[in-house]
Amino acid sequence: MKKISILITTLSLISSLANAASSSDKYIFDPTHTTATWSASHFGFSNPTGKFSNIEGELMLDEKHPNKSSVSVKINVAGINTANEKFDNHLKSEDFFNVKKFSTANFLSKKIVITGKNTAKVYGDLTFMGVSKEIILNVKLNKIGINPIVNKKTAGFSANTTIKRSDFGINYALPAIADEVKISIEAEANLSE
Repeated sequence: MKKISILITTLSLISSLANAASSSDKYIFDPTHTTATWSASHFGFSNPTGKFSNIEGELMLDEKHPNKSSVSVKINVAGINTANEKFDNHLKSEDFFNVKKFSTANFLSKKIVITGKNTAKVYGDLTFMGVSKEIILNVKLNKIGINPIVNKKTAGFSANTTIKRSDFGINYALPAIADEVKISIEAEANLSE
């Protein structure tokens, strides 16, 4: 009888530890309200922008221990939009994104470092144009709450980073068109049911 009692206690402890370890909730990014906008200097005259809005992926969010959270996203690079069809087509060509060969990009987080009450640095690998490089996203949590439109718990974030396009093999018109590309991200993710 004592052995059975010890076994039940042990199993309960293991179950409790498993539940504590898996305290993350799964959120799915809302493609309607998740975008990545980039800008780069054009001969020093202006800083044209483009937007990727076909983004999908998931966020495993641990509200009590946010550094244990993780994120993975897939970006449809072929869906680039600058509001200028001619410019879009040039960006899709082999000079830039070569979307016939590399239609998507992926980001997978590796580490999250909390930097403030609602801020963090998210370290992860960006795979773009067949090349994987570590980048750091500076992330701000805007809000977690019930979204009145979809009636689901929603987490909203803003983030930014800077990358060098030459790191991913995009060398067209360097250095006249800037190597450094600024990226701004707005994202909403809804709790998965």
